[in-house]
Amino acid sequence: MAGPHENLEHHEHAEHAAGHNKQIALLIAIIALFLAFSETLGKSAQTEAISLNIKASDTWNFFQAKTVRQTSLRAAAEAMTLQVATAPNEEVRTALQKQIDAWKATIARYDSDPKEKDGRKELRAHAEHLEHERDTALARYHHYEVASAAFQIGIVLCSAAVITGMMALAFVAGGVGILGIVFMGIGLFAPHAVHFV
Repeated sequence: MAGPHENLEHHEHAEHAAGHNKQIALLIAIIALFLAFSETLGKSAQTEAISLNIKASDTWNFFQAKTVRQTSLRAAAEAMTLQVATAPNEEVRTALQKQIDAWKATIARYDSDPKEKDGRKELRAHAEHLEHERDTALARYHHYEVASAAFQIGIVLCSAAVITGMMALAFVAGGVGILGIVFMGIGLFAPHAVHFV
């Protein structure tokens, strides 16, 4: 039978462990909160990257269509230029030249149209801008994924600390949680600072 001194010691040890468990539970709650943030930010960045990729692809398709039309018109204008020399009279030559000039104006507009912003030059610049934005969103997404993994590892380590009573695991979990916060910050403020292969 245990004496009063042993009972008191056992009670103090239980109270001490309960205090640690409360601290670990609070750490789990904080890490879980950051996990929710990183998961939400990650899903948002992933959705944005997909959307920007589609927009960039559509813009490149429009660029390609303009290129095909421009090439077709250029070939037609060159073929008609040969016909001008063999035209039977001045009226036909004038009509042919008028058509050639109209096609050349369209060819120039297909190449660059600052007013409508849908010339090949403007489309290329816009597509490249969309690709850059997509790459930024993907970089953010990768950082948020690393942050989420760190937070999940931190929660597992905290759970192991409660089960085993090894407070060292809780300290490691806190460190891993801080690492997750760092990656979340990189994703938010400097997504191109760290590159993943």
